Amino acid sequence: MSSKFNMKDLGAANYILGMEIKRDWEKRKLWLKQRKYVETILQRFNMQDSKLVKVPILVGVKLSVEQCPKTQEEEEGMSHVPYASAVGSLMYVMVYTRPGITHALGVLSRFMSKPGKEH
Repeated sequence: MSSKFNMKDLGAANYILGMEIKRDWEKRKLWLKQRKYVETILQRFNMQDSKLVKVPILVGVKLSVEQCPKTQEEEEGMSHVPYASAVGSLMYVMVYTRPGITHALGVLSRFMSKPGKEH
């Protein structure tokens, strides 16, 4: 039976959905990296010069509703900050390759509807 479609084996994938795939066939190990995607996020939100930290939320940092905008002027200022987009972009990273940022994103997502400068 003949087919209209011909399939071609392109070999093992090295990059898919923003993730770089590394394999060690002998040790049967697989690594997923999202370095390029994270760099793109940092550039999109003008944070490419940010300092690296080992812990996403530093010990002692307290985020609360008290830090949400209280005046119309503060709300207007924050309306230009793509807060939800930044948190959502990081959630994609969290789900696939960086579960260590789960707590930080959980805390930040609580302020999605009315983020303040501290958030």
